[in-house]
Amino acid sequence: MPRTSTRLTFAVLATGAGVFAMLQSLVAPALPTVQHALHTSQSTATWVMTAYLLSASVFTPILGRAGDLAGKKRTLVAVLVAVLVGCLIAALAPNIGVLIIARVVQGVGGALFPLSFGIIRDEFAPSEVSGSISNLSAVIAAGGGVGMVAAGPIVSALDYRWLFWIPVAVVAATILIALRYVPESPKRAQGRVSWLGAVLLSAWLVALLLPLSQATRWGWGSPRTLGLFAAAVALFAVWLAGEARSDSPLIDLRVMRLPAVWTTNAAALLFGAGMYAIWSFLPGFVQTPTAAGYGFGASVTESGLLMLPMLLAMFASGILSGRLEPRVGAKALLTAGAALGALACGFLTLWHDEQWQIAVVAGLFGLGIGLAFASMANLIVGSVPPEQTGAATGMNANIRTIGGSIGAALTSVLVTGRLQPSGLPYASGYTHGWALLTVLCLAAAGAALLVPVRRTAGRAMEPVPAGAASAPARVR
Repeated sequence: MPRTSTRLTFAVLATGAGVFAMLQSLVAPALPTVQHALHTSQSTATWVMTAYLLSASVFTPILGRAGDLAGKKRTLVAVLVAVLVGCLIAALAPNIGVLIIARVVQGVGGALFPLSFGIIRDEFAPSEVSGSISNLSAVIAAGGGVGMVAAGPIVSALDYRWLFWIPVAVVAATILIALRYVPESPKRAQGRVSWLGAVLLSAWLVALLLPLSQATRWGWGSPRTLGLFAAAVALFAVWLAGEARSDSPLIDLRVMRLPAVWTTNAAALLFGAGMYAIWSFLPGFVQTPTAAGYGFGASVTESGLLMLPMLLAMFASGILSGRLEPRVGAKALLTAGAALGALACGFLTLWHDEQWQIAVVAGLFGLGIGLAFASMANLIVGSVPPEQTGAATGMNANIRTIGGSIGAALTSVLVTGRLQPSGLPYASGYTHGWALLTVLCLAAAGAALLVPVRRTAGRAMEPVPAGAASAPARVR
């Protein structure tokens, strides 16, 4: 493929994945505005985020596998169309119910991540794969930061509906370019989509994530919460048994058991817990009125600006990781990323009285996110067979999301478990939450150290790839 075509293909993939990542965080700061504009309750408005989370968790691994089987370009375009339709419905939504449905449709875009990684692996020159995956991971990480920073100014200058109108225009142009310039890979996995496996996967994911996202309102000991957790365990066991016996499993459990894959997924679970909790609670901390004894009384726009160092650091370290990975290896970068996250949370636990301290924490954590995102993707891609790329990277993204739900739920218990007479959390709740995130990120670094590597002549330490021990490693 001509180099210009490769660059254009990357631009299409980066735009689609970046828009989806932005949609993950763009709406959260605007939820109070949405609640007021659509005349709904706070508990109902939170379903705007919950529906998106559940939808993305279900569709990411399923459509990643569909791309491996039916063609990654074809699936990519279909997913982009779904995101476009979801954004259009959201921009026009007359009530909260329609907006929630729109967010479910947008969640289909979670499959953009594994599909994009798979296209890069199939279509780019071997020497370009690692760096391109790192660069794409940087865009994905930065997309979440853009959402946090841009939400306030967009809502203030225009209207919350422009949070969706802007992606409509960008995604529409991306679809047209993808149809013309993204090649269809000739590499296809054998088999079919296991619809029973897809239903069971969807069922246990919803049964797990729904109570995690709603337990603070339902109560951790409520029959609804405990019943769904029990159902999640039972459905997960049935899903595992079905996948193990299936001739064409949705997720090949033999691939998931590869040492380089399960250790990377463990790190993704733990680091995701810290990352999503920081995204969820740090803006709220800085927006807390100073009368509470902490916080800065920042507006949505001001809190977004305090997150700007995170955005810049995420993008810079993600790009830098592509240059460092051939020299030091993806394992070292993942370990360093998780360690930087732990350092940032530890700093925040002890020092959070000045705005510059928040900016430093945001920058440190952003460096960690950029390194971790890029290295996780490279470790998975380099350790699984080409025909399993979509399903394996989709499951890695899913596991990171599950970790994020767990981290956010645990942090919420600590932050909101005891409230001041004013209804605001005590400072100690946040301090305990930051300490928990420090431990989770340290555990992620420990998991990263368990990723198996082997040394090849004249090259950095590499993860052991799928297949025989003598097979050459694709990614370091």
